[in-house]
Amino acid sequence: MTQTTTAPETDDRFGVPVRGIAVDDETRCRHWDDVVDVVALRFACCGTYYPCYECHAAATDHEPERWPRDRFDESAVLCGLCREELTVDAYLDCGDSCPACGASFNPGCREHHHLYFET
Repeated sequence: MTQTTTAPETDDRFGVPVRGIAVDDETRCRHWDDVVDVVALRFACCGTYYPCYECHAAATDHEPERWPRDRFDESAVLCGLCREELTVDAYLDCGDSCPACGASFNPGCREHHHLYFET
């Protein structure tokens, strides 16, 4: 499994811009690496996907901006298994599994939604 040790400017494994620390082929990172940690989230401030808010903090020089509620119909969540981009609405309604491939997502991530999405 290929991993990066620093946040690269680009990562051609995903087809969309994903950055982070020690990101594996399924978007797990140094901070969150359980089998179900296979989601990357796009930040409104830079339009880039990160596996977590800690990766964003480590890889950027700006404050994070949560995805605005009036844009919940846009793709801002990436399934690390099938590479499907989900709208925020679809992600929040998916019941902790990818609607495209059925991969399980970490249900504990619900506790962090306020860090990524306007609530």
